[in-house]
Amino acid sequence: MEEKTKLNIIDKLKISKSQLFAILTALSATVLIVSNLASTKMFDFFGTGLVWDGGAVLFPISYILGDVITEIFGFKKAKKVIWTAFAMNLIAVLALFVVQILPPGPGWENQIAYETIIGFMPRIVAGSLIAFVSGQILNAYVFVKIKKITKGKHLWQRAIGSSLVGDLVDTIIFTTIAFIGTISTPQFIGLLVIAYLSKIIGETVLLPVTYVAVNLCKKLVNTS
Repeated sequence: MEEKTKLNIIDKLKISKSQLFAILTALSATVLIVSNLASTKMFDFFGTGLVWDGGAVLFPISYILGDVITEIFGFKKAKKVIWTAFAMNLIAVLALFVVQILPPGPGWENQIAYETIIGFMPRIVAGSLIAFVSGQILNAYVFVKIKKITKGKHLWQRAIGSSLVGDLVDTIIFTTIAFIGTISTPQFIGLLVIAYLSKIIGETVLLPVTYVAVNLCKKLVNTS
């Protein structure tokens, strides 16, 4: 009875493949924008003295979404999502910058706070955009290569293998462009290591979520 109920719910939620692609694209763009906003905060990693940027908390989800999209739609479609998310993030950055340079209204005394938290920061913006495109495209490329080698078996191998490469490139590019020279060398190395390990550990822990997401998306697609 429970199995039939689940099947009935899934049948009612059936969508076209193009609709699924649109939803996943929107989610990817949202995760990227929120991650970049969150990355403006640096915090102590559980009292160790190592600096960690807030974007690393959410960013692993972008690679899970990337894996789901690449698994279902292939490399070419994955690249379209990556460039779309890049464009949406650029729009957000430009909008925030325009708002930043507008003269503060009478009685509004939060201009400095605005500039400090979500103001236009060229190094953060450049680092995040370049790192995102480089890391995600490489992640998708390695994903499909591993899938071809393993003949479509063992999703975990291509999910983890592609993340090891994509996350490394992403972390090195972003951390170098955004923070080199602004923090001490030990802090920089600590940030680099912690950011990379946290992404890999996060994606590994969330691997069951990737399996569930892939299977759910395949079931939701209306093939009729």
